[in-house]
Amino acid sequence: MKFPKPFIKDSRTLVNAIIETPKGCRNKYDYKDSTRMYELSKVLPAGTVFPLDFGFIPQTLAEDGDPLDILVISDIPAFTGCLMTCRVIGVIEATQKEKGKPKMRNDRILAVQDASLDHSQLKNIREIDKNMLNELEHFFEYYNEMCGKEFKMLGIAGPKEALKLIRKHAKDFKK
Repeated sequence: MKFPKPFIKDSRTLVNAIIETPKGCRNKYDYKDSTRMYELSKVLPAGTVFPLDFGFIPQTLAEDGDPLDILVISDIPAFTGCLMTCRVIGVIEATQKEKGKPKMRNDRILAVQDASLDHSQLKNIREIDKNMLNELEHFFEYYNEMCGKEFKMLGIAGPKEALKLIRKHAKDFKK
């Protein structure tokens, strides 16, 4: 399967996102290059669901060896494999550590679905309710703990920093 480029043509703030796991889902799906399919990788405990649509920005390569992660705020949950045009509003800067391995950056881009009616006013991560950011932090801490990893949120940065990060990881993919 050939994925689209990370940035939408002629746009400096819109990116493509491929949704792996929809908001509200207990199942965690991962796209596998080897099979060109989405694979069920784990099931979260009862009462635990993904707080936003979760996926990746195609044709990027993050420090963990996977495409750059993206969380998408949308009006209703998407579906696994959905290609979405998103407006980048910031980045959650974080580290992740797996037992026996060095700590590495594992940032999450935060974006708004470009077609959103309910969230069209959001332009910067700093406009997000603090409770939502706390929920995201706690979700990823718990989620990683279940996988034997440690997740630590370092902070947040706005859309300029997020777009710079996307461009860097798009260059890393091309190498």
